[in-house]
Amino acid sequence: MTAAIEPIIGRYIHLTLQGRPHRIYFEEAGVGIPLLCLHTAASDSRQFRHMMTNTAITDHFRVIAFDMPWHGKSTPPDGWQDEEYQLTTDAYIELIRTFRDALGLTKPVTLGCSIGGRIVLPLAMRHAHEFAALIGLDSAAYQTGWYDSSWLHRPDVHGGEVCAGIVSGMVAPQSPSNCRWETLWQYMQSGPGVFKGDIYFYRADSDLRPDLSKIDTSVCPLYLMTGEYDFSCTPENTRQTAAAIPGAEVIIMKEIGHFAMSENPQQFRQYLLPVLDAIRTRLTAR
Repeated sequence: MTAAIEPIIGRYIHLTLQGRPHRIYFEEAGVGIPLLCLHTAASDSRQFRHMMTNTAITDHFRVIAFDMPWHGKSTPPDGWQDEEYQLTTDAYIELIRTFRDALGLTKPVTLGCSIGGRIVLPLAMRHAHEFAALIGLDSAAYQTGWYDSSWLHRPDVHGGEVCAGIVSGMVAPQSPSNCRWETLWQYMQSGPGVFKGDIYFYRADSDLRPDLSKIDTSVCPLYLMTGEYDFSCTPENTRQTAAAIPGAEVIIMKEIGHFAMSENPQQFRQYLLPVLDAIRTRLTAR
């Protein structure tokens, strides 16, 4: 065969979450230390395809990313048509830990962006000993809302296109056009009410400022990486969060917005690879 085939493998796994059966899609590539990746609100695991095709990463890390329920190729649970999707901190943590345990991942490095970046903070508070390191992209303990989320689920508008329009300004101007539009295309495809349900976790269910003192970076290293053009989670938001967590490392990424791994993967690698090398060095030295 002469056509190029990417090394990414996609499969489904059946999990019980909140007492209900779920069919979860995930992709992976690479070998070595497990690196579990968590996508942004209303998007899916496709955001990490550039990491999964970068041998500088996959030669040392088994990169794994799943689609959250209601996202991407993961279907909602049976009966979804009679309920409103709403993500909570407890449900998100249960999903991550259940998926990790089902795949038999022992103390994975976990990297999340946006809502995935926010959830690494509760993971560090509650379950630090279960992870080798936590990396939060665009992660902060709290951010104020800056748009009307009621537009994200209305019968008279296309929710996916509104969603993409809202987040389009968070892509840095230096990001390549093809990567920008691939990132936004994934947002345009989100299911009805999914972005609104994810934002509930981001806005209403996770003001983490009172509990930051519970994070002990000697148990699990914490890296907070934020793009300089991100006005949803600003560099100052991230610095304020890190200031309350002794030992947290802050990295502000130049020429990057809110979607580092998908909007400008080449620029992102300059910041990510040193972090992964430091983690790998620490783990192999044990």
